[in-house]
Amino acid sequence: MKILGKEWDEKTVLLADGAWGTELLKLGLETGDPPELWNIEHPDRVKGIALEYLNAGSTFILTNTFGGSRIRLERHGLGERAFELNKIGAQLTAEVVKGKAVVTGDIGPTGKMLVMGEVTEKELYDSFAEQAAALKEGGASWILIETMSDIDEMGIAVRASAETTNLPVIASMTYDPTPHGPRTMMGNTPEQCVKRAEQEGAYIIGANCGTGIENYIPVAREIRKLTSHPVWIKANAGIPALINGKAAYKMTAEKYASYIPELLRIGVNVIGGCCGTTPEFIKKMKIVINNFNRGIK
Repeated sequence: MKILGKEWDEKTVLLADGAWGTELLKLGLETGDPPELWNIEHPDRVKGIALEYLNAGSTFILTNTFGGSRIRLERHGLGERAFELNKIGAQLTAEVVKGKAVVTGDIGPTGKMLVMGEVTEKELYDSFAEQAAALKEGGASWILIETMSDIDEMGIAVRASAETTNLPVIASMTYDPTPHGPRTMMGNTPEQCVKRAEQEGAYIIGANCGTGIENYIPVAREIRKLTSHPVWIKANAGIPALINGKAAYKMTAEKYASYIPELLRIGVNVIGGCCGTTPEFIKKMKIVINNFNRGIK
């Protein structure tokens, strides 16, 4: 697999970006508002986040399209603008990175549950296919399916993205620690999720969000044992505290980076951050990862 025009030796660990949602909130996004609308209303702020991650050293930089599926945008009366908002979201990241990083089209869950009959498999497939096609047209060269808690929704999203775009796809689930080991909110195990992701055609398989990086060490260890595919980990900055009704992440960039050596020993191939992480986290992680890639333990 080529990354930025060069064959990727998967022994070389790559750096993803950090959080987008919590960074947008810092810039004035109101909780509950659709971030994707900022691709049109505040493009400079969106591009500013991508630029900070580029300058911090990220190789994979996301698009501001996590909630950009037609199904999810319909909550805000924006369903008919799904293709437009996703295409522009990809264009904004592409304009910033200028070929220096991988424009990674971000696709999150729809918020509708198959098991409850709130949505059909065809509706999910069509929605994800539309979103992936728009991201590719806007300049995405990879697709990320992330923060998934339902194995079936993940599988449909991966298949729809791969079949529609022919781009490499990353499949990332969200796990919580339980007495029986890591599980998604729907009770799916890493073994089940990895197998399904492979079957549907994912190239990189991993986990993100939901819990702090300290809880993703055992998740990463299990995923690494289950697959020969590259492994992706983007954890939160610890467990948030609720302050004035809002989630506050107290973990420092230095503390987060202190967990990276163990992820490297396990054999994780792409590492970044999710909620609460910032460009400063990426800078600290880059030092650790660069030393590892140079053989400095």
